[in-house]
Formats: sequence, structure tokens, C-alpha cells
Amino acid sequence: MSSVHDEALDETHESDRWRQAGDRIEALLDAASAGGPVARERAEQLVREVVDLYGEALGRVLTIAARTPGLVDELARDELVSSVLLVSGLHPHDVETRVRTALDSVRPYLGSHGGDVELVDVSEDGVVRLRLLGSCHGCPSSAVTLQLAVEGAVQAAAPETAAIEVETDDREATPTPGVFTVDSLMSHVREDAAGNGTWLPAEEFADLAAGEVGGFTVGGLSMLVCRLGDELFAYRDRCPACGNSMAGTTMQRRAGGGLNDAVLRCPSCRAHYDVRRAGAGIEEGHLDPLPVLTRDGVLSVAVPAAVTG
Repeated sequence: MSSVHDEALDETHESDRWRQAGDRIEALLDAASAGGPVARERAEQLVREVVDLYGEALGRVLTIAARTPGLVDELARDELVSSVLLVSGLHPHDVETRVRTALDSVRPYLGSHGGDVELVDVSEDGVVRLRLLGSCHGCPSSAVTLQLAVEGAVQAAAPETAAIEVETDDREATPTPGVFTVDSLMSHVREDAAGNGTWLPAEEFADLAAGEVGGFTVGGLSMLVCRLGDELFAYRDRCPACGNSMAGTTMQRRAGGGLNDAVLRCPSCRAHYDVRRAGAGIEEGHLDPLPVLTRDGVLSVAVPAAVTG
């Protein structure tokens, strides 16, 4: 088990390393500026030459790969290969296809809260319009998911995107009283998760048994994680009613609720929160949900930038 865990950590560190390559290149270019504008210009020209060289090689790779059905699509699904193809202007898929693929990657999280996301259109000026569907559009996790998961996935798959606009499905029923809407929470979430937050590995969540609640600290943030069937739900470890930690809480079936209904009860003030409905309070308030997704094969949780700095 430990060797598998170590291998996953190595893969995560390697993934983080190439994701930060752009920042390192920019830092090196800035350092070259200390030698004056001529040194900076030569350094930038060197980067362009290397990109052009690898771009030419990648173009030939795609030409060869096209001879094998499905191979080009398989290459495009790899996050690192896809990003290099984008930089080189060689990505085989158009913006709409890449956005649809990105949305498919976050659907498991939205689905765990009874919701979905639909691509309305991509305008000629690069504006992506999305629509939140199902009960997802009326719960507090919608705003968090939008900022930390949906927008991040779309921007990574289609960096040329100019803006992302989100609408809710007016055909859906009015949200249950006490559950906040996307509009009422969006401004708060954007301030709280500026910079789209940070996805951090959280493979220890997978050790939770069905019906179990565990306390974890990831990226300096204390959180509660519960498993309801095959689904994982994560929240900040803070009761909004009394402000205390929820340490020691257990999942219970709501009175009169169905088999899959579950609530968390604050040990201090006895307030109850619906696990499946993104921590919505039975009496009032709501827990702060945190998106949990599998990214590059690694179970990860999104920690707001306001926490990680």
C-alpha cells in the first residue's frame, strides 16, 4: 500500500513541477532582464526558437498518430501533452470540444449534489456560456464548484477563453428556503477563492468507510470529510451556527428521511446539516463545502487561495 501511495505522490509532484514550468520560464526571463534589454530580447528569442522546434516535431507526431484511429484523441486527453499542443497552436480539437471535455471531468462532483452543467454556447469573441441544472443551481456548493472546479477546468482546457458566464435553469423549482442561490453567494466566493484556489492531493480521504466522518487538515485548512455510499463530501470544519469545530460529529439519518438521507449534527449547539445537499442547514445556515475530484488519477480537494495564500 505504501509503495502505491509513494508512487502516487511522486506522480503528483511531477505533475506540479510541469504545471509550474511557465512560472519558472518567466522568472528566468526576468532574471535575464538584469543584463539589459538586449539580454532579455535574446532570451525571449531562445524560448521562441525552442517552442518552434518542438512545435514542428509535435506536428509531425500528430501526422503520424493520425494513421492510428483514436491515437490523436488519446494524446489530446493527456493534460501535459494537451497544454503543449495548445501553446504550439496544434491542438486537434476546437474550443467547444475542449470545453465539453472539461465539463465532463467535473460532472461527477456536480452529480454528487444532484446537479449538472450544460454548455450553452461559445461566442466568436471567446465567451463561454454555461447553465447549471438540477438541484445544484440552488445550493451553496454551486458557487464554490463554479469557481474552483468548473471555471478552472474550462480555463485549463481552453486558455483562449475570454470570459465564462453562468446562468441557472429557470425551469427548475424555486430553491428550498434556507438554501442560498448562486447569485447571492458568487461575490463572496470570488473574494474567498481568489485565484481559483489550489487543488491539493487528498488520497487519505479514500480510506473512509461508508457512513464514516473524518477530520483532516489539507493545505492548512481543517475540514470534515464524509463518505455516503461511494460519494465523498468535504466541508470546512466550522459550525456556522455557533462557530465551533464539528470534531466528533457523526452522520445520522434525518428523522423521516430516506435510506440515503444523512445529516451532520454539531456536537456543541446540536444544529443539523444535510450532507447530500451541500451542507445546507436543517434549521438555518450552511456548512462551507469544498470540491473533491479525481485529477490526473489523484483524489484531490480544492482549498481556497485565501487559505493557502
